[in-house]
This record gives sequence, C-alpha cells and structure tokens, in this order.
Amino acid sequence: MCGIVGYIGDEQATPILLEGLKKLEYRGYDSAGIAVLRDGNIEIKKSKGRISVLEEAIKKDDLIGSVGIGHTRWATHGEPSDNNSHPHLSQSGIIAVVHNGIIENYQPLKKLLVQEGYKFKSETDTEVIANLMEYYYKGDIVETVEKVLDRIEGSYALGVLSKDCPDMIIAAKKDAPLIVGLGKGENFIASDVPAILKHTRDVYFLDDKEIAIIKKDSVKIIDIFGREIKKSVYKVKWDVEAAEKGGYEHFMLKEIHEQPKAIKDTFRGRIVDGCDIVLDDLKITKEQLANIDKIFIVACGTAYHAGIVGKYTIEKFARIPVEVDIASEFRYRNPIINERTLTIVISQSGETADTIAALKEAKSHASRVIAITNVVGSTVSREADDVIYTWAGPEIAVASTKAYTTQLVAIYLIALDLALKKGTITREYAAEICEGLKALPEKIQNFLDNKDEIQKFASEHYNTRDVFYLGRGLDYAVAMEGSLKLKEISYIHSEAYAAGELKHGTLALIEDGTLTIAIATQENLFEKMLSNIREVTTRGGYVLAFVMEGNTQLEGVVGKVIYLPETLEEIAPIMAVVPLQLLAYYMAVDKGCDVDKPRNLAKSVTVE
Repeated sequence: MCGIVGYIGDEQATPILLEGLKKLEYRGYDSAGIAVLRDGNIEIKKSKGRISVLEEAIKKDDLIGSVGIGHTRWATHGEPSDNNSHPHLSQSGIIAVVHNGIIENYQPLKKLLVQEGYKFKSETDTEVIANLMEYYYKGDIVETVEKVLDRIEGSYALGVLSKDCPDMIIAAKKDAPLIVGLGKGENFIASDVPAILKHTRDVYFLDDKEIAIIKKDSVKIIDIFGREIKKSVYKVKWDVEAAEKGGYEHFMLKEIHEQPKAIKDTFRGRIVDGCDIVLDDLKITKEQLANIDKIFIVACGTAYHAGIVGKYTIEKFARIPVEVDIASEFRYRNPIINERTLTIVISQSGETADTIAALKEAKSHASRVIAITNVVGSTVSREADDVIYTWAGPEIAVASTKAYTTQLVAIYLIALDLALKKGTITREYAAEICEGLKALPEKIQNFLDNKDEIQKFASEHYNTRDVFYLGRGLDYAVAMEGSLKLKEISYIHSEAYAAGELKHGTLALIEDGTLTIAIATQENLFEKMLSNIREVTTRGGYVLAFVMEGNTQLEGVVGKVIYLPETLEEIAPIMAVVPLQLLAYYMAVDKGCDVDKPRNLAKSVTVE
C-alpha cells in the first residue's frame, strides 16, 4: 500500500513525480503529495483525494525545482485528510519525509518530542520521524538518518529531503519495498518499478536497514553503521507498455486476457522430457525430501486460495501432510514447525507484510522456505531459501487474476517435482498432468474468445444483493476465489461454502431468487454436488452452474449452465476460475464500480 517516488537531476521534478505517482495508483491510496527543494527551502503540496486534486493545487502555484519526493497515502494513522497526507515537514521546515509502513513505537517517541517542545500538525507516525530527525540533526543528514533508524521500530520505506543538503535524497527501508533507479545525470527512488520505468531500466533493490545516498551523478549505499555496500544492478526486461491498458477498458480485463500467455510463460522451460520438472534454483534432493514430514503453505487473500489448491494437490501427488495458514494468523499461534518442516509462502508482490513476517517466523525455527512470487528482487524472493517466479508480468489491477493462475501453475510444478522424487506417482501419470498444463493456454483462450455468455448473464444479475458460491474438493477452493473476486470489485455480498455444509446452517439463507454459483468439475464428487444443488433449487434459489463440456446432467435442473473446455479434473481450478473472474468483472462494470481500484483496498499490502 502507499507509493513513494523521488527524483534528483537537471529536469523539473514535479512532472516526473506526478507521473510516477500515477503509475503507483494501483497500490491504493486516499491522498497524495509532493515536496520539492526550491531556492533553499522545501515546498510542499498535498491533498486528500486523487492525484488529479493534487495536480489542480499545483497549477495554482508551480513547484519549481529539480529535487523532490512524492507519495500516495493509504490511511493507517489518522483519517484521510490534507494534514495527514505526506510528505511531512519537521517543525522548523528543514527536513521532509515520505514513509510507507508503520512505526510501532511512534507514541513514546512522540511523547518525548512533545516534552522537548515539538508541536504536531497531523495524527501520523510519519510526522514523528520528521521531527525525530530534526531533534537529532547536527548538520549531517546521513548520520541523522542512521540515528533515527536505530530508534524507530516497525516497518518503513523512507524518502528524506533536507534543505541544508539540496544535492541529495536519502532513502532507507525495512520490511517495505523501495528501489533506486539509476539514470544518466539523474537518479530516482520508487516503491515499484512502473513508477520509473519510462526513465530507466537499471535499478538497485534495497535490502532491510540499507541507506541510499542519492545524488544526480552517484548512488552510495551503506548500512546503519555507515559501512558501504556494493550491490548488483538489476536490469528490468519487460516493457513499459506491459503496464498499460493496451486498448482494454480496464487493467483487470487486460490481465484476464493475458492469462494464456502468463500460464505458458510460467511453465515454459520447466517441463522437460515429458514430465521432468526444472524449477529455477529449487534443488530439493531425494535425501532432503525424506527428512520432510510436513509442509506449511502460508499466504493472504487470493494467494491463500492458491495455497488451498496446493494442499489438495501436494497431498494427492506427493502424499505429504500439508497445512494451509493465513499469514496474519501464522506466527501468533505458535505453530509447530522445525527443521523437518518445509514452508511455502505465496505473494504476488513479494512485499506482503504478513507473509514476510510468517516467512521469518518459519526460518527462525529452521524450516526451509520456498517463495512463490511474481516480482524479481522482492523481499520474499530475497529472504526465502528458494524462489519460484511466476512469470505473469506486471499486474496492475488490485483484484488479482493472472498472478493467481500462475501461482497455481507453480504449485502444480512443485507438487509434481516432490511426487516424482518420492516415487508416489508414475512418470506416465506425471506426463499426463504436464500435457494437461500445456493444453490449458489454448483452452482458456478459446473460452475468452467466447465470453459473451458470461457478459450477458452479468448484465441480467448485477443488481443481486447476495451470492453464494458452492464447491467440493478442488472446486471449493475455486469457489472461495470466485467469491472474493465478486465482493472486492462489485461490493456485492458473497460467501463461499463447501457444498456439504449447506445443511449445517447456510440453507437458512436461501430464498426465492437467491443467486448461487455452483462449480462442479470433479467427477468423483459430482453426484454429491448434484444433491447439494437440488437443496438450493427446491428452496427457490437460482443456480448458475459451471461444468465440463460433455456433462449435461444439470440441464433443466438449474437456471443456467456454462460449459468449460474439458480439462483434467486435477488441474481444473486453473480453468474454472477464469469464468468467475469474468463474471465478477462484468457485474462490477455494470454496477459502475471502479474495477481496477476498488474502495478501501490496495494492491500490495505492506502493513499488518
């Protein structure tokens, strides 16, 4: 959540900062602001609302200067307001700060500063950082930042300006993403690559407790003790056009349509000789595998639903017990975890705060950690012992689509790799699954080319008040993800249930016309699902069912049947989720919702 951009060079900073902030809108925000060094002073413009509001304010008083920092805020401390917006200025105006994250000990620090005569204009923890820097400042801004980092606790990505040092920006991070962009005669900071990709492809990924001293012609990185750190430059290979809409009405629709390519890119080169699995740098030997007696999969939101599929799949293929945990709960329940436990963490951004905390908890108990992420150089990719990248490309819409389906592909590859090494499946069966995965891109593309049926259904039902999603086995995991997609972008109340749980309470909510989405792709569970569907229809509920081509048993039983291209039931979740993504999208569009930036949500959740 929140976004940071900084610029130092010979160009005017303001348009570059505004442009960068717009590229970070997908992260979610409720206010925006910039600070620019001008004629020996720091000038700030900030406002509640969209960046367009900030632009209007700036038009009335141009901010002229070639050094500046900008921020989009998603409220944590204090309501969305002009005063609580970033950047925050220290009391005498000598230091400006932008900050992502949460300072956990800001209250005692604030109390100390108030006792020293400091007055505060906002409710934020970030203003405490700015005033704490002024309190420690003795003429050396770098030394000041080092002292402040030693005092604050929690998570942070910081961009700092000092009017006494107009030739530099200071940046630092811990548990929140921050990169340094390397240009010619100009340099940048940003929360994410799209903010600066127009200007440079060369970046440093800052690690925790690193400080970057950024001038227009140089970048020096040190640790909190002042020791210089040599880092490798990472060259971004994807194009800026990949983060644009490309003619689609919304990023979400574009990203739904990019799934065939993203899925193919994720398994490309990783399936060889029919069924041998090659997973980047993941090298688990048979001997190491023999010492693993349990697997944890830990994630949040959509990634958690991918983990549910992972449990079914790994247990079925590799016969290893799997426990799936919500990351925000994992470390607080004292999990039973040790060196014989393998932990898999899943995060699209690789910067999800709760998932990072869970990763560190697992490692502290000697568990080997595998990360599944979409972002090269992200925190989880650096902190984990092994990493499997999902080559989905940039995902801008808050509601995850292609990141989810590529996470599923990665999970199936892990499950097959473990199973083949353990000998719990035959190579013939593994080859069948691999061929099924390879066939998915074309099948999904065929469905996308004929999506009018979904669009029409959405146009007829977008005013519904409540929706229930039902499934059994793997279909239950799909139901959970479908329900989440609908509620997060259309604001329609929806719930997912294991279909067998209907009679244990949920049937009380079914009445005439209640819309129920039934996913029924698992052949061995179909008769059970049919029974559950009848429980809904006999009580007046309206059922939309998703089944595989060739299964006509629901014709005349439910209100509407939509057929999916026939797919192996073991990998059906990848196919079955696509129509649910489309259904949520079209219902949200018909309701007039902001599909790419749903209210109260953000793309990268970097606070607990």
